[in-house]
Amino acid sequence: MIPARYAASRFPAKLMQDLLGKPVIVRTYQATVNTGLFDEVYVVTDSDIIYDAVVGEGGKALMSQKEHDCGSDRIAEAVMAMDVDIIVNVQGDEPFTNRESLIGVIEVFKNDKDKEIDLASLMVRIDDEDEIKNPNTVKVIVDNRNFALYFSRSPIPYPRAKSEYTRYYKHKGIYAFRKSALMDFQRLPMLQLEATEKIEAIRYLEYGKKIKMVETTVTGIEIDTPEDLEKAKAVWK
Repeated sequence: MIPARYAASRFPAKLMQDLLGKPVIVRTYQATVNTGLFDEVYVVTDSDIIYDAVVGEGGKALMSQKEHDCGSDRIAEAVMAMDVDIIVNVQGDEPFTNRESLIGVIEVFKNDKDKEIDLASLMVRIDDEDEIKNPNTVKVIVDNRNFALYFSRSPIPYPRAKSEYTRYYKHKGIYAFRKSALMDFQRLPMLQLEATEKIEAIRYLEYGKKIKMVETTVTGIEIDTPEDLEKAKAVWK
């Protein structure tokens, strides 16, 4: 499932920006299909423009029936009546979505014999100080089994002991959910930490869900700004 809003505060209509002949959302949809990992791939949107663009390229799209504040809610509505076990959320602004990263989050559930894991998601090591401090970069800290402890827009952990070597991880917005966890998410109200940070993954933690983080070295390009789009065009060429 690829949730896709037309409006975007930092880069309006970013999913419909041209990426060498096709809109960003179409490139993302096709990249996801081309991994060959999924029974079905859908774009889930509130926009006729995005819906028509995806369907016009031979893709599959679903129109949201309600207004939603986040991608998890949008996907939950779409899959409510579907007979599925695991749902993967791919971000619409990542046209370089690749098979390697997606396999990582899917394998989590194949190896989870006791079904203790509610979600799986990706993290990538970051060393650039500006990115670590950038509030648009969501950071994650994990325990010694790589279960998420917290997500933040602030640098976490805070390096009080300057002599200690600190690793920082960026949260990449690809999730795999058990359907039950996703259904719980859409019925549970937002709590204080999520409202403060504006990070939907925090809601799962606040309600006791377990998120297994998978480290990847594939950074890709998330198109959040016009500058990101220019980088994506250069890479695509």
